[in-house]
Amino acid sequence: MRDIDLLKNNGVNIEQSLELFGDMETYDSTLEDFLETITQKLSEIQKYKEVTDMPNYAILVHSLKSDAKYLGFTKLAEISFAHEMHSKENDVMFIYEHYDELMNETDRILQLLGQYLGKEKVTSVVSSSKETIKDKKILVVDDSNVIRNLIQKIFDEEFEVIAAADGREALAFLESNPGVKLYGILLDLNMPNINGFTVLDYFKQNNLFAKIPVAIITGDDSKETALKAFTYPIVDVLTKPFNERDVKRVVTSMINFH
Repeated sequence: MRDIDLLKNNGVNIEQSLELFGDMETYDSTLEDFLETITQKLSEIQKYKEVTDMPNYAILVHSLKSDAKYLGFTKLAEISFAHEMHSKENDVMFIYEHYDELMNETDRILQLLGQYLGKEKVTSVVSSSKETIKDKKILVVDDSNVIRNLIQKIFDEEFEVIAAADGREALAFLESNPGVKLYGILLDLNMPNINGFTVLDYFKQNNLFAKIPVAIITGDDSKETALKAFTYPIVDVLTKPFNERDVKRVVTSMINFH
């Protein structure tokens, strides 16, 4: 006989679930079905997260929330519900910041069910999440070490942040890594050696704007500078000083570009 206490002691609300399923035989059979279908569902959730397709992401995490609620996985249902609400609001940064939380709790449930149902091995979903995050790169081009470090700190858990101290370093990186996939570039305008407008010209000449979204970060808040910047197909202009919310808003705009 399977150990029901194993589920109860790990936060599964068996009593609530039995109000729906009636008996443990039906409940256990439903758990088996859940294990058989969850891998495909998680794969689709990850796919829609990667391409920032929030409408379809919301549909799938809603489905995960419903399954979790019916089966008594209270914490997973709560986390899934939060993802559903934020994806419906197109809050991409919330999804990226809390994706590991969703995957970790899902993985905990899967390992628990594997133990309860006597499965020899249940594949973990956690490692693939970490790899996906670090495969996402953004380039920060600014002569201020403070700005580069700030952006690195803000996005360290969501992206691999590549830093360049001026336009020369940025162009050197782009030319030496022609196949690199960048989710965006945060580009300062006023820099030594090669400034931001020269980098923008390089993008224009090499038709890179369609491949890599660019957002400007600048300490020059003059109308002339903004107008000149927007003669290029940039995503947005972020004026210094800025805060974490401002940076996340602009990076979200770059993510949505893909």
